[in-house]
Amino acid sequence: MGKSTAAEALHDLLVAADVRHAVIEGDLLDLAHPAPHVEFPEAHLAERNLAAMWSAYRELGHHRLVYTNTVSVLEQDALAAAMGDDPVVTAVLLRAGDATTADRLRRRSGGHLPEAQLAHSTRTAGRLDAAVRDAVTRVDTDSLAPAEVAVRLASLTGWLDA
Repeated sequence: MGKSTAAEALHDLLVAADVRHAVIEGDLLDLAHPAPHVEFPEAHLAERNLAAMWSAYRELGHHRLVYTNTVSVLEQDALAAAMGDDPVVTAVLLRAGDATTADRLRRRSGGHLPEAQLAHSTRTAGRLDAAVRDAVTRVDTDSLAPAEVAVRLASLTGWLDA
């Protein structure tokens, strides 16, 4: 189970508790070819799209955002600035061991997992784990079901207590 599955489980938990929130899948905010963050890094397209989407949600009365993105734990200041309303950020890095990650990637890809994809995933996980600030909470997901991860995430935010 990855970040999107965890976000969906958190969404379901918050819906069941009638907690007003929005979910934005950050990996899709600048998904294009050629990649905007490579071809036009100065455009900050993901941040601009996040700002536009969050502004629309805020106009509708939303004050909580579940945001998923592979490297967002490294860019939390820029993303928070893009939201424009001085948000309280609870940054979480979901982690899994190599065997669990390989199994999840295999299931997601229909059974076949190219070695290059697994190697890239392993490198990225190691880079993120080494580079994130101490303020980022790490959640090991190897033995957890999505609903259990959602409960941990909800506990970190305090949104079910509000």
